[in-house]
Amino acid sequence: MQRFIVRLIVNAIALWLTTLIVSGGISVTPFAPGELLQVVLTYLLVAFIFGLVNGIIGNAIRIVAFPLYVLTLGLVALIVNGLLLLIVHWISSLLGFGLVVNGFWWGVLAAIVLGFISWLLGLFARPLTKSDRR
Repeated sequence: MQRFIVRLIVNAIALWLTTLIVSGGISVTPFAPGELLQVVLTYLLVAFIFGLVNGIIGNAIRIVAFPLYVLTLGLVALIVNGLLLLIVHWISSLLGFGLVVNGFWWGVLAAIVLGFISWLLGLFARPLTKSDRR
């Protein structure tokens, strides 16, 4: 459970930093603007939705498109991650708040930045997510 919470917080922080870096193409609309707690909860909820979409739909796409991954040496992963961000945008738009992506290529750019920041933050959070198995 601790690993799940740490990864959720890391993804929420990475999403927040991504919205700051790629501010022209991706943003998050909180469900109650102006209050810090609602903004933080919105980022956590969007990170949770992205984790679900990436875990369910993303894995299914990766299994089906495995030959394309091999053929393009993994570059198709950029396109898949951009599409996953668009799916999160669609789901959160149904909720009335959440992630806003201003187009496919903005989603691809945001996916690159999000992946890099998540990897970087994951390096620092790795000691917190290791289980003590003996």
